[in-house]
Amino acid sequence: MTEMTPVTNAEAQQTAPKTRAMPDAQTVTAVTHWTDRLFSFRVTRPATLRFRSGEFVMIGLMQEDPKTGREKPLLRAYSIASPSWDDELEFYSIKVPDGPLTSRLQHIAVGDEIILRPKPVGTLVHDALLPGKRLWLFATGTGIAPFASLLRDPQTFEDYDEVILTHTCREVGELAYGRDLIDHIRSDEMLAELMGEGFHEKLRYYPTTTREESAKMGRITDLMRSGEAFADLGVEAPRSETDRAMICGNLAFNLELKAMLEEYGLEEGANSDPKHYVVEKAFLD
Repeated sequence: MTEMTPVTNAEAQQTAPKTRAMPDAQTVTAVTHWTDRLFSFRVTRPATLRFRSGEFVMIGLMQEDPKTGREKPLLRAYSIASPSWDDELEFYSIKVPDGPLTSRLQHIAVGDEIILRPKPVGTLVHDALLPGKRLWLFATGTGIAPFASLLRDPQTFEDYDEVILTHTCREVGELAYGRDLIDHIRSDEMLAELMGEGFHEKLRYYPTTTREESAKMGRITDLMRSGEAFADLGVEAPRSETDRAMICGNLAFNLELKAMLEEYGLEEGANSDPKHYVVEKAFLD
């Protein structure tokens, strides 16, 4: 396990590739490496960008086309981890050594530029769900990113009596971003002012690991199937009358959880047809 290591500007500048002026360029304002596989970064926000908490955008870097020698953008879908009211944009990413984008993106430093196409889309938004009493946020790995946005949005706590975030990772260190997020939300005075008194009691956090020993071991789907997760949280299994859910994880996780929620009687919704749960199909961890 690698402990969280904030990057200094001087260290980052030594390893970061230099880029030329780019279309739709935004400047990197902060970078944090949480483990040797995970990092987050913040960039400036275009003055005209409007988005709903939970949506994603296309971001990336310029690369040289091996055939023509010309530069062209290399873009991937990234959920915005910051809330819609934030002055900057935050993203949370995995590092893939041979990944076309992340092998380079992981070396960005403060002052560098990335491409950001300001056309937000996505299904993990409040508009895609019918009114309910309890909201489940199911994440694996970096799938927690859109929920980092939603959990800092006052509407989330205005719409629901209880909000439960489950986050399943392989190792304890991979939970650091989520743990820091929850600690920040619970201690931030500005968020308390925005969200109103008592919002802290509405937020529940249920982290689990699948490989490294931790306080709670197991895949969330297994813990739900056995009833252990519900017993730990002191709640019943989801019901269509009261519960709403959002899912963001790897493909196998998404499919398994979709099937489970439908067994509980929940139906999948969309922006144009709100129902009981939604899945972010653009995310692959």
